Amino acid sequence: MNAFTYLFIAFFIASYAVQFWLSARQKRHVAAHRDQVPVAFSSRVSLSAHQKAADYTIAKSKLHDIDSVVGMVLLLLLTLGGGISLIFDSWASTDWSPLLKSLLSVASVFLLMTVVELPFSLYQTFVVEEKFGFNKNTLPQFFKDQLLSMTLTMAIGMPILALVLWIMDSIGDLWWLYAWAVIISFSLLMSWLFPTVIAPLFNKFTPMEEGPLKQRIQGLLQRCGFNSQGIFIMDGSRRSGHGNAYFTGLGNNKRIVFFDTLVNSLEQEELEAVLAHELGHFKCKHVIKMLITSSVMTLISFAILGWLIHQDWFFTGLGVNTPSNASALLLFMLVSPVFTTFMQPISAYFQRKFEFEADDFATQHAQGSKMISGLVKLYEENASTLTPDPLYSAFHYSHPPAAIRIAHIEQTMQNAS
Repeated sequence: MNAFTYLFIAFFIASYAVQFWLSARQKRHVAAHRDQVPVAFSSRVSLSAHQKAADYTIAKSKLHDIDSVVGMVLLLLLTLGGGISLIFDSWASTDWSPLLKSLLSVASVFLLMTVVELPFSLYQTFVVEEKFGFNKNTLPQFFKDQLLSMTLTMAIGMPILALVLWIMDSIGDLWWLYAWAVIISFSLLMSWLFPTVIAPLFNKFTPMEEGPLKQRIQGLLQRCGFNSQGIFIMDGSRRSGHGNAYFTGLGNNKRIVFFDTLVNSLEQEELEAVLAHELGHFKCKHVIKMLITSSVMTLISFAILGWLIHQDWFFTGLGVNTPSNASALLLFMLVSPVFTTFMQPISAYFQRKFEFEADDFATQHAQGSKMISGLVKLYEENASTLTPDPLYSAFHYSHPPAAIRIAHIEQTMQNAS
């Protein structure tokens, strides 16, 4: 062990200590407010629905805590425990090319992590989601999805990983700049292809039928000056009772997607308001801002890795005795979250700021009252807690807590009147 080992251990302990502390706060806070609906929602949400949301939130938190403990142990085994060195040494004993051995070493670690995570996904789907009435999935469908996801990862991810590893081995000291360009280009390409190539492999997307709802939505799109390649209904009810709506795609390949569960639960005016909120993200340039931020952070990360690759203490401090570009990339991907935990509130703050701006846009182009009633229905039907712990939500919530968000919409409506 060296000084970096102790630094890693310090951040490791601090990171997970904060996560478990926040989780404990969240469970206590939700449980303490379980038996009374907040005043702002007392006429809108039943006590039974509020208690269901509390129990659901606590059940998910408990499972996440166990998952985190397993993740902690696995990370220590792979790094300080010598797991990565063992895997790389095993593939190094073969007669294959250096690039193939590096590729298989990295892939083996991620395969191991996927296998470890599988029982938690199963429990979440068939125990937690089932208990609260959300699961519509079946075991055959679950494993079919897992197999398809793994196949796509291998078919798409492995060639990109191989290209990045080749760049690291062949380009020279500025490899990180070329690797960044490849990753960003690939991300943009996948965002463009996702609506028409990837997503239909998992779900059925049916064009919205002609009628009052489609006319209302098309009217909203025209008022907002937004062009898309269609409005689609996704068969989300095949797997879950949760409802949602989203935009997907880039450029002229953008689509508007509604879960069938959402269409069946909200009124037309509420759907229009929810869609107006999503449009707000585009019109307020949140997508571009997030894309630029992500690109800059990725560039900084690659630059840091470009420096760390030449530091022996980085490898030995994390349990790798035979440095390589591939092991450096893998180590950086595994341990960087430990060092960036305390940046989460900053990211969450800006995400919540964007949500407020999108809500403001929605109240300008749709009925604010319908936005509120639609949100309340979504909170109730998705069993989203109305009483999260403030500090926990500051770290983990990309959307403002329900009471704060609805109060903001109401204030915006008052200011406009």
